[in-house]
Amino acid sequence: MGSQEVSSTVDWQGKHVTVAGLGVSGIPAARALHERGALVTVVNDGDDERARAQAAELEALGITVRLGDGATLPPSTELVVTAPGWQPDKPLFLAAAEAGVPVWGDVELAWRLRGDNGREPAPWLAVTGTNGKTTTVRMLASILEAAGLRTAAVGNIGVSLLDAVLGETEYDVLAVELSSYQLHWAPSLRAHSAAVLNLAPDHLDWHGSMAAYAADKGRVYEGNTVACVYNAADPATEDLVREADVEEGCRAIGFTLGAPGPSQLGVVDGILVDRAFVANRQKQAQELAEVTDVNPPAPHNIANALAAAALARAFGVEPAAVRDGLRAFRPDAHRIEHVADIDEVRYVDDSKATNTHATEASLAAYDSIVWIAGGLAKGATFDELVTGAAKRLRGVVLIGADRALIREALTRHAPEVPVVDLDRTDTGAMSEAVARAAELARPGDTVLLAPACASMDMFTNYNKRGEAFADAVRARADESA
Repeated sequence: MGSQEVSSTVDWQGKHVTVAGLGVSGIPAARALHERGALVTVVNDGDDERARAQAAELEALGITVRLGDGATLPPSTELVVTAPGWQPDKPLFLAAAEAGVPVWGDVELAWRLRGDNGREPAPWLAVTGTNGKTTTVRMLASILEAAGLRTAAVGNIGVSLLDAVLGETEYDVLAVELSSYQLHWAPSLRAHSAAVLNLAPDHLDWHGSMAAYAADKGRVYEGNTVACVYNAADPATEDLVREADVEEGCRAIGFTLGAPGPSQLGVVDGILVDRAFVANRQKQAQELAEVTDVNPPAPHNIANALAAAALARAFGVEPAAVRDGLRAFRPDAHRIEHVADIDEVRYVDDSKATNTHATEASLAAYDSIVWIAGGLAKGATFDELVTGAAKRLRGVVLIGADRALIREALTRHAPEVPVVDLDRTDTGAMSEAVARAAELARPGDTVLLAPACASMDMFTNYNKRGEAFADAVRARADESA
């Protein structure tokens, strides 16, 4: 951030604003600022066909767009609004800092523009963490809807926060997913309540260090008014609560897969229970839902449900709505998704497990696994993951560019586990991976796609990878029918 600050209430008329990046956040930001009289210039690194089409739409409104030049700070810039993925060390931001020009993200802009349409702004219930954000936010929205509240799941989930706060729909509360990138550029955000689900090394190339990554995650707690929700099994999240500057009366609320202590939510005899939002936290526990109400009831997903329940309870939601919301929730595709059972073997698609932390949680959900893994490692190491999962592995099928890293970890820590190494990246590779996994599996096993790696070496994204897995499984099911 630059040394100068733009006030909460901004007279946008004639203000020179540079928007960095087209896309889900940049285009709504440019439009919103232009509508308020700002002189907007959009800069974008890319200059492809899609970017040119987007630029043409904005230029038709009178917005200046510079394609292929995201490095230079336009003259007279008084504020930069950036897409969340742009790294802080880009020349544009260094120039802004030198000129004393503040930099906001799209979340910061949305926060500043709340109520700009004349309505009372809806409170934000915010969720961040290395893994589980989208599932938790969707669970939270389902619970809030079950309580009869007008809400939406927005933010890093792919729905523009600007559209939510400036649109025609009037909300009672918003369930907001926030990435570390977004939080980095959101200095004045103050949520009603917020949760950090977990912390594990990720995006360190962007943040520069684990400490910087954690600090950006911890921004979500700043100024919370009612509850800071943390993971009792992940002490780093509780540390962030201790470091946060919150409103007087804001409480630290833990969630645990074990029996909860006072001011925690947890699990007792297959029941999700609340010892935080009850009259007598020392002696009283409120039943919220059964573990079987969580879909799927894998341990990490139960943790997601407890975090969502904690935020909903912080907002005053009754226990019955927590139960009804969890029952109504259906997870997004490629998140520990059951595809089919073939010859008494379960096939599960968790293509969204793109890092070791997510894959660790996925592997912990099943007792005997044939694991399909590999892709782009993004600098990850796999020794700890393999060590923890070794006893659960019936076999492993490796795919992708960095599969050797996983194979080497398996050699060191699980040498008795049979490994199939597929040295191919063509469109049929996933079909062979599923076929080889089926050969290794025994009745009662789970064939689990949980790659622990990014997908872009073989697929457009993790969705396409998951679809390839599911297609191969369904084709096999049809053959065995």
